[in-house]
Amino acid sequence: MISQSRLLPPVNRVPEVTLDFWLIKLMAVTMGETAADFLAVNLGLGLQATTVLMSAVLVGVMTLQLSTKRYVPWAYWLAVVMISVVGTLITDNLVDTFGVSLVTTTTVFSIALALTFAVWFAIERTLSIHAIFTDRREAFYWLAILLTFALGTAVGDLIAEYFGLGYTATGILFGLIIASLALGYFTLGLDPILGFWLAYILTRPLGASFGDFLSQPPEYGGMGLGTIVTSAGFLAVMLSIVVLMTARHARSA
Repeated sequence: MISQSRLLPPVNRVPEVTLDFWLIKLMAVTMGETAADFLAVNLGLGLQATTVLMSAVLVGVMTLQLSTKRYVPWAYWLAVVMISVVGTLITDNLVDTFGVSLVTTTTVFSIALALTFAVWFAIERTLSIHAIFTDRREAFYWLAILLTFALGTAVGDLIAEYFGLGYTATGILFGLIIASLALGYFTLGLDPILGFWLAYILTRPLGASFGDFLSQPPEYGGMGLGTIVTSAGFLAVMLSIVVLMTARHARSA
């Protein structure tokens, strides 16, 4: 006799891509940018100490996430926030501490992400986020997520600082690119997997530009709200959305 558990479909461990998915993801990357600045600069921990501390926290959070074997909204989005912070710090350390250029970091992370996708596809024969059923697929998924945050940080800083567009223009630029991807997906038949990962990369510099615009002082092109107010505001919005997601997920389970 076949057991009931063997008849059940595998459980996807990551959320469906909906409007609130992108909204909370944008909140997470914005808070990741401002939280990293708050810890490293405002609290005076410095980039290296902050990176070590946040990396240790990330290990604990990822251990929790990987142990769930299913999608749990608060655990999943906590992992995204921590990866956002650590991804930001990795790029900032390479540029500010070790003097690696933004062109180099953008190139290296682009290659690393492409290789991750290539190995992932070679082994699993799919890059779909709708089929994250196993530990190995989830490991590839989170590695790709980490690299998208590091790459997105490098790309955003490259456009805003190296090319001198500033926070507002950079945010508008990436917003328009993301809008074009959405148009391509809904009307022109853009491949959903390609569109998802491109949008995931580009929401990082969009969110970072928005966070910098709100938190940085006016002399640097920002509104001067500071990292504490900006981080707290986005955290409050995120928590509200996660509560709604949790309630909806519980009803559908």
